[in-house]
Amino acid sequence: MENGRALTQQIRQVLLLFVLLGMSQADSEPGSFSVAEEMQSGSFVGNLAKDLGLKVRELSLRGAQVVSNDKKQRLQLDINTGDLLLNETLDREELCGSIQPCVLHFQVLMKNPTQFLQIELQVRDINDHSPIFLEKQMLLEIPENSPVGAVFLLESAKDLDVGINAVKTYTISPNSHFHIKMRVNPDNRKYPELVLDRALDYEERPELSFILTALDGGSPPRSGTALVKVVVVDINDNSPEFEQAFYEVKIPENSILGSLVLTVSAWDLDSGTNGEICYTLSHASEDIRKTFEINQKSGDITLTAPLDFETIESYSIIIQATDGGGLFGKSTVRIQVMDVNDNAPEITVSSITSPIPENTPETVVMVFSIQDIDSGDNGRIVCSIPEDLPFVLKSSVENYYTLETERPLDRESTAEYNITITVTDLGIPRLKTEYNTTVLVSDINDNAPTFTQTSYTMFVRENNSPALHIGSVSATDRDSGTNAQVTYALLPPQDPHLPLASLVSINTDNGHLFALRSLDYEALQEFEFHVGAADRGSPALSSEALVRVLVLDTNDNSPFVLYPLQNGSAPCTELVHRAAEPGYLVTKVVAVDGDSGQNAWLSYQLLKATEPGLFGVWAHNGEVRTARLLSERDAAKHRLVVLVKDNGEPPRSVTATLQVLLVDGFSQPYLPLAEAAPAQAQTESLTVYLVVALASVSSLFLLSVLLLVAVRLCRRSRAALVGRCLVPRAPFQGIWWT
Repeated sequence: MENGRALTQQIRQVLLLFVLLGMSQADSEPGSFSVAEEMQSGSFVGNLAKDLGLKVRELSLRGAQVVSNDKKQRLQLDINTGDLLLNETLDREELCGSIQPCVLHFQVLMKNPTQFLQIELQVRDINDHSPIFLEKQMLLEIPENSPVGAVFLLESAKDLDVGINAVKTYTISPNSHFHIKMRVNPDNRKYPELVLDRALDYEERPELSFILTALDGGSPPRSGTALVKVVVVDINDNSPEFEQAFYEVKIPENSILGSLVLTVSAWDLDSGTNGEICYTLSHASEDIRKTFEINQKSGDITLTAPLDFETIESYSIIIQATDGGGLFGKSTVRIQVMDVNDNAPEITVSSITSPIPENTPETVVMVFSIQDIDSGDNGRIVCSIPEDLPFVLKSSVENYYTLETERPLDRESTAEYNITITVTDLGIPRLKTEYNTTVLVSDINDNAPTFTQTSYTMFVRENNSPALHIGSVSATDRDSGTNAQVTYALLPPQDPHLPLASLVSINTDNGHLFALRSLDYEALQEFEFHVGAADRGSPALSSEALVRVLVLDTNDNSPFVLYPLQNGSAPCTELVHRAAEPGYLVTKVVAVDGDSGQNAWLSYQLLKATEPGLFGVWAHNGEVRTARLLSERDAAKHRLVVLVKDNGEPPRSVTATLQVLLVDGFSQPYLPLAEAAPAQAQTESLTVYLVVALASVSSLFLLSVLLLVAVRLCRRSRAALVGRCLVPRAPFQGIWWT
């Protein structure tokens, strides 16, 4: 017992060590990798095991996998070597746009125990885009009185590359009037300005043109060109001026399309066309031109496309006010987009384990991450599940959660759970996302079969046919599958002398019991045994029930006469004094029946008598009594046949023969008379033969003799019956005479 407790304590200490190690690694610095864009799928990024200090075999054993928040598998991990490979070609401009550096965040998920490792992948830019001018031809109208050194804005070129691969310099074709000067706008983008080196003369040259070239810093560099046409106009010596050099405004991201964002205003001291101001967006990116529009006359800036705080948080716009003489002024407008709670939280499932074995404590069911791309309280999220479920949520790193069992589950109570994970942000109004999953509970063999009754009583009539179905036992198992498949068997009897194997058998599949041979109630009235029910689980569980079999009697035994003996020897002779009164007990027929119940209820009846009416038999007890007074004319010897019958259905019977000898006194010798009986019987036989012989000689003589004998017998019978009356006997009370 003490050794088991010590082993349990050691296991808990080892598990705690793994948890602490996992937490320490989860909070460590993320691993960093770098790869150039446009590399082919399958390109080598780095060795994860070497960079993070892990063993390659550990990655394979713990089922390491790379996951990301945006549900796209851009990296694949070779768990046999620890190499990180590209799963697809990466386009830096598509992934990050103008953001630099372009860093993608991934997580390495390892199980047993669950552990998260952070890795970062920096996508390096390559010079795969050339500078492009949105307007291939630029038209500048410059007053002839523009002073030397005057600066004129030119449209900048757009280059999707970043860093050194972005636009680096601008050049123009050689001319005697202008040179290019580089400027940086509030978005840190370089744009060209045309600087006047020599005064213009409208009369000398009213128009001139040159090629503007934009070069990036790549190797080799890429370039783009545009035609610049300069139209020299007549004198306009006042440029427009804005009321404010810098405007700032905040608008919510759910603003209605067409709504007014801001109105800018500028004035010009000139008159006529030179004093007419036209407002335009200068050096505006494609996003700005697509999202905002300015009224050239009024300076109203309106919204033309939906705003998305999660994509662009602010816009810096240069507004140019140009008069009719070509002079202009500029002002900067900064539009700050305010976040609204317009994005519901997202749930990304990394792994799900189902079904879960019952009776298993603290099992990880699901690993998932949550995120909300809003900001502030709109991006703060909470995660929950219903409280009435035996599951808990545990928070991990970087908004990762694990769904685990809170206690061992019981499949027999609940075979499946429908779990709703609810993620809610703290914005106004609050938005929520629900994820529904079904967790199945797999069965283990933890329930033994249970009989429907603790004991069974079955009845079978004796003399049954072999293989007779005498009853069934039934047991159920709350488990499922093979764990619930029940088989039945006869258990060894407690009575070692009971031949159970030759009496009954059981169907192992359905519990039907059969009698193997014909049963005899007189030999075996009842017996009992135990039946076992076992399931097919591993290890198998079993239970048992008591079965009692009662054999029912049938009328298969005839009555047996114990007295007088009916063994074929000379019958016993009963002596009756001639002076016996009516109702004198002569003898008693004693019989038994091997059956039981009403099949053994016996009744007695006088079937034959030498002289009818002289003796009677009591129906209930078999007593033979005299029915009347005896006379000298009664024969000395009488033969009685008594019928003994049971009360079965159909009834069975047997006969008993009695010899009765009438004597004048019990001191009178009767043995010689008994010995003379055979001689008398022989004389009667000779008389019959003689009568037959005489009849053959003279039938007439024989007829006369027979008539004479008949007359004499009738007279004797009448004389004996004078003064006596026979009373009928009552039911089951024998015969009474008066």
